[in-house]
Amino acid sequence: MLQLRPLSAALLAFGLLSNAAIFAADTTANAALKPDQPLNALPYHPSLDLSSMDTSVDPCEDFYTYSCGGWKAANPIPSDRSSWSVYSKLAQDNQQYLWGILAGFAKNTEGRNASQQKIGDYFASCMDESSVESRGITPLQPTLDLIAGMKDKASLAKVLAQLHLASADEGLFFGFGASQDLSDSNSVIAFATGGGISLPDRDFYTKTDEKSKKMREQYTQHVAKTFELSGVAPAQAQQFSLTVLAIETELAKATLTQVEKRDPYQQFHKMNLKALQALTPNFSWNAYLEGIGKKELTSFNVTEPKFYKKLSQQWQQRSLAELQTYLRWHVLHNASAQLSSPFVQENFAFYSKTLRGVPEQPPRWKYCVGLIDVQLGEALGQEFVKRNFSPELKEQTLRMTLQIEAAMKKDIESLSWMSAKTKAKAQEKLASIVNKIGYPDSWRDYSNFEVKANDFAGNVQRGTVFETRRQLAKIGKPVERAEWGMTPQTVNAYYNPQMNDINFPAGVLQPPLFDNKMDAGPNYGNTGGTIGHEIIHGFDDEGRQFDAKGNLKDWWDKKDAKAFLERSQCIVDQYAGYTIVDDIKINSKLTLGEDSADLGGMLLAWMAWQAEFAEHPSEARDGLSPEQRFFIGFAQWDCANDRPENLRVNALTNPHSPAQFRINGVAVNMPQFHKAFACKAGQAMVKKDQCRVW
Repeated sequence: MLQLRPLSAALLAFGLLSNAAIFAADTTANAALKPDQPLNALPYHPSLDLSSMDTSVDPCEDFYTYSCGGWKAANPIPSDRSSWSVYSKLAQDNQQYLWGILAGFAKNTEGRNASQQKIGDYFASCMDESSVESRGITPLQPTLDLIAGMKDKASLAKVLAQLHLASADEGLFFGFGASQDLSDSNSVIAFATGGGISLPDRDFYTKTDEKSKKMREQYTQHVAKTFELSGVAPAQAQQFSLTVLAIETELAKATLTQVEKRDPYQQFHKMNLKALQALTPNFSWNAYLEGIGKKELTSFNVTEPKFYKKLSQQWQQRSLAELQTYLRWHVLHNASAQLSSPFVQENFAFYSKTLRGVPEQPPRWKYCVGLIDVQLGEALGQEFVKRNFSPELKEQTLRMTLQIEAAMKKDIESLSWMSAKTKAKAQEKLASIVNKIGYPDSWRDYSNFEVKANDFAGNVQRGTVFETRRQLAKIGKPVERAEWGMTPQTVNAYYNPQMNDINFPAGVLQPPLFDNKMDAGPNYGNTGGTIGHEIIHGFDDEGRQFDAKGNLKDWWDKKDAKAFLERSQCIVDQYAGYTIVDDIKINSKLTLGEDSADLGGMLLAWMAWQAEFAEHPSEARDGLSPEQRFFIGFAQWDCANDRPENLRVNALTNPHSPAQFRINGVAVNMPQFHKAFACKAGQAMVKKDQCRVW
């Protein structure tokens, strides 16, 4: 995935991350364990699993089902999930393993170091459901009193400053945080971003089809029920919900679309305090900045000036009571998962069951493990790494990464559509990429984050304030280039265009994604494709706009840029023809970056594997040639099942195409695949006009 730090909600909003990892370990000890029990070792899954295949399907007609049909049939979606995949299955294994670590530190308090004390006591407080139930809404009362105590709209700036510090919720009108200057990647400046809504995307407020209208009705019902739980009378709660929807709808209309947000220039509007103040003349930025402890700030990037103008209009037009209603809703919404079970259940009923079709609420321990991964992720990561990530594994991954970067270097030189001048710039950028593997060189210091074993709500708030202040403290200081945007136990990877680095956490470098017991082909098809995918992000339609130093700067010859866009249009046109669910097509302008990275990444992985194969040849296994094993290893990383409700949400919000198209959409463009499986012209997996950018 491509991670553009200034635009990442993770820097501005607290949320529950779905992190995942898998560990190579003996399976015997855990063979009989159920999903509601912690693990002390995790099962081994091979990177190429014959039982996951459906060999009754012709690979030249539907390669995805050929490779994953058995897996799909054997892995129905669990009742507490919106989807299920190889990655999310590893996520659950990982969570159960982390659960065991945390439960141990919560129970056995003797001999713990400072980090172990924090993660153990945090887990103990989160799992103490009786205390959470007994407190009900009490933990929120001081915040609700703060809102109720507003005397006039002039007090909004000071109140918002306190709310943002305590919750880091960009749903509270806007987001405010720190990130690299898009024009100077060595500098950290303040970012004022859009926000203000509670549904997943602006389009949920603006679409006029019947499903969208019904969803908004269900949303207002949810808002009203939440107000009722907080003590508001039903009739008034219903009126409050309409006020919330009205304000959020106006803000949504002024918000950039998901496709527009993919263009970094659309979110680059650097200005001084006077210009920022002019966007919202009825809001005191001096008071807000003083409230968050940053009154010295004078330079800002406002990602969506149009949004702030609309926000100012809403502040002007709405009564104080309406603004208080809006604030109260967002405070309740943001904290629902931390309150007693009626709030938790109501939040789940809408955001998981109604929106994404999840029938059953996850057990408490999953929430607690995920929350600690967010707030104390590197403290937990230390425990993961020392148990599961060896220096040898790091070296093997680096070797593969360097091979794939060497393939990219050759690929750039061979491009017929790119001039020598642009090639030189592309090679400079490629050579400047920093490879981060496994875990950070130095661990985050949590010493200023106080954790108490008997104060769950306090821990959450102190953790949020700790992280908010940590981010704000970066403004005006040199960029921390060694910092990671994911925890070591995460099963994922990313490229950051401003850092110009690729990041592979230890969690993504475990079986079945990276498997030392397997021959090289499946590993290059799987992990090699992931490495190539992240490298290509530096050169896709979004990443290519940043130079070798991570600055937003056009380094392309105009003819080369035109040729790039023409080649990219082939991918846009191809994926636009795929149907996600019902009659909903892929928004291929939204998914272009990921689709391009999928294809380009696999081509790089193939070239690197061919170099490895020439040096260390392998033989056919299980009736499959080395080439076939490479491609099946590629396909089986994304075996998945999805609920239709989740697919509908993802169609609007997710820059990744659905699983089957991430596999078949790549394979149809690769002559190497056609040769490996002897596919003929006229078969579904043979595309007449093949796409290729890199």
